Amino acid sequence: MVACSSPWDDKEDNGDANLNVTLNEAISTTPETAEFGKLLAQTGYDKILAASKTYTVFVPTNEAVKAVSTIILNNPEALKKFVENHITLTSFSSVRNTNEERIKMLSNKYLTFKGSTTIGDATIVTADHYAANGVFHIVNKALAPKLNIWEYVTTQAGTSAMSDYLLSLKAFSIYDADAVAKSTAVPGFLADSLSNSYLKNVYNLNNEKNSYTLFLMENDGFDAEVTKMKPYLIKTSNNPAVDSTAIYSKYFTVRDMVFPKAYTKEALPATLTSRFGVEYNVDKTQIVGEPIVLSNGIVYIMKKVDVQLEKRLVTTKIEGEKNIGYWGVRSRMLYRDKKGPISPLYPDGLYNDLMVELPALAKFTIFYNTQDMYSTKYKVYWRAINDRTANLFEQQLGIGGKINPTATGFPVENITTLFPIVVVPLNNYEEVEIGEVTYSAAGNSGLISLIGGTKSTSALTLDYLKFVPVLKN
Repeated sequence: MVACSSPWDDKEDNGDANLNVTLNEAISTTPETAEFGKLLAQTGYDKILAASKTYTVFVPTNEAVKAVSTIILNNPEALKKFVENHITLTSFSSVRNTNEERIKMLSNKYLTFKGSTTIGDATIVTADHYAANGVFHIVNKALAPKLNIWEYVTTQAGTSAMSDYLLSLKAFSIYDADAVAKSTAVPGFLADSLSNSYLKNVYNLNNEKNSYTLFLMENDGFDAEVTKMKPYLIKTSNNPAVDSTAIYSKYFTVRDMVFPKAYTKEALPATLTSRFGVEYNVDKTQIVGEPIVLSNGIVYIMKKVDVQLEKRLVTTKIEGEKNIGYWGVRSRMLYRDKKGPISPLYPDGLYNDLMVELPALAKFTIFYNTQDMYSTKYKVYWRAINDRTANLFEQQLGIGGKINPTATGFPVENITTLFPIVVVPLNNYEEVEIGEVTYSAAGNSGLISLIGGTKSTSALTLDYLKFVPVLKN
């Protein structure tokens, strides 16, 4: 048995007659909980609560049971889930070491046990009724299973454009890896979590264990945000019937609308930052009605969520040590953990980079790639640190083209943007702007090549590359 509180340890010889009977007997013979006892018998849980395992039961009063919808009471499957949502395995006393914890019920839903008096949205009337195989608490209302956020989104199909789009990502793959996941997803419970691009890449809103906040915009507000993104997510499709620009503009709108915590209206921060680094103000005046409290979080219906474009278009940063390939000899590449001067970006001076100090090859090249580039102009920066005196560090950046694996010399062909060769000065730890590049279509960056100088002794180095999007006029 898991020890969750001292009262359970002290239950012996406390004068409670129920210690000699099972939970089922104790609940069924307690006058104010007898109605729930009938439901235990009706669903077969009387036998389960008469077994040797330890349980905690949050038992609604007779009055609370009588208030339960007949839709639940007259549906055997719904009734079983209803009863399961009041029972959890192991013992939870009202006196615990933690002030708040999420408890998994037999329904596979989670309820939050706060303090000693609140479970879910019910109040504990009398606590800590011990029996031979567990403990029960009497609560003032029934704990009917709530929908989770994803289940709620599903109920909005046909009436909410944002919900329709979220659901459409089961069929449409945002990334190639999504298509692979969908082809191998096993049908059944939580299958959407494995095969929907939003649940896979943003947050799994079908996950009962964690808590989330979702801003679900009304149609006009959703359309306005999507329209703002379209000039920056221009994509072509091989199928004329598919508007890829609209699809990706919607994705880059909705991916910033969920957060990994259930915020009550009172606790909603003035500013939130999505997992993708998009920061925006939360305007509570745009909330429609009351928050919708669900089993794994809260949904706010919003007239609109106005995100400034300069916040929405996030900078892309590629770490030097996270290359995808190279042309040269692997043993010449040094993946370094270093300490340099302290700065606001590096308060402890620590950084990681990649250096090729002795390439023994002209135009030694390191390859990179990234996704989620916007269809706009970028200012390009690098932080390239030369902390050695023996060699000349000279390098240039190339964007686009492809690798010819049969080439006898430098293998990159058809580079679309080639920046001038730069001599990396000694001990410069600052970020340096190296030029601009424009992407006419959104999506993958294409091949990015860090190319060494024309001499076999030309060293090269990279802490990171940074692509800063520029707003269109």
